[in-house]
Amino acid sequence: MEENAAIQVHGLRKSYKELEVLKGVDFEVARGSIFALLGSNGAGKTTIVRILSTLLKPDDGTAHVNGFDVVSQAARVRESISLTVQFAAVDEILTGRENLIMIAELRHVKGAGKVADELLERFALADAGGRRVATYSGGMRRRLDIAMSLIGDPPVIFLDEPTTGLDPEGRIEVWNVIQKLADSGTTVLLTTQYLDEAEKLADRIAILHLGTIIVSGTLAELRKLLPPAKVEYVERQPTLEEVFLAIVGTKDSDKEAQR
Repeated sequence: MEENAAIQVHGLRKSYKELEVLKGVDFEVARGSIFALLGSNGAGKTTIVRILSTLLKPDDGTAHVNGFDVVSQAARVRESISLTVQFAAVDEILTGRENLIMIAELRHVKGAGKVADELLERFALADAGGRRVATYSGGMRRRLDIAMSLIGDPPVIFLDEPTTGLDPEGRIEVWNVIQKLADSGTTVLLTTQYLDEAEKLADRIAILHLGTIIVSGTLAELRKLLPPAKVEYVERQPTLEEVFLAIVGTKDSDKEAQR
C-alpha cells in the first residue's frame, strides 16, 4: 500500500452476532482524490465508514486515516476527518449562517462569523444565509450540511450516501460541491448505490459485494473487464451500471453453482 495514502484499509472484518458484514476488506485512497465505495443496500458500506470514523471498532484487520490508526489513535483520526451521513444534520429553526457559527464555536474555531460567511459564499448560499433552514430546498440543506462538516478544514471527509432523497437538480448541486472539495485538495470517500454518481465523480471506484471488495480501479479499468463494445453504427462503451451488474451477477452465479 502507498505510504502517503490518505486512507489505508487492510483485512478489515466486522460481524454483528452471527452476521458477518465485512469479510476482509482491502483498499486505499490517494490524497486529494474522490474514492467511491459502490454497493447495494446491506453490502457493508456504512459499516466501513463507521469504522474509519472511529464510531465502530473492527473485529480484525487494520485501518489508517491520515496516517493514524483508527483504534489506537482514534482521537487523532477524529481531528483529521469530517463525516456527513445520509440525511442532513442541520437545525431547521436556525438560519444557515447561525448553523455554521454554532458548529464553529463548538469546534473552538476562531472568527466563527467570518468562517460562516466564507463558507456561505463558497457553497453558493450567501443570499440564503439569513433565512431559516426550514425554507431551504433539499439540495441547499445538503450543501449547508457539507459546509458545516468542513469547518476546521479536515483533510479527509466521509460522505455516506450524500444525495439520498434529493431530486435531480439537488443531486447535481451536491456533485458540484464534492468535485470542488477534491479540486481544493480534500480527500473524499463517497459511499453510494447510485452508479451514475460514482461514474460522474470518482477518480477510483471499488465495488463492495457480500462483505468484500470484488473489484477496484478507475472507470476505464473497470470497463476493460467487459468484452469490447460491439461496433454497429456507433461504438458504445459499457456503462458503470453494466460493469457492476455483470460482476455481481457472475459472483452470485458462482455461489449458486457451489451449493
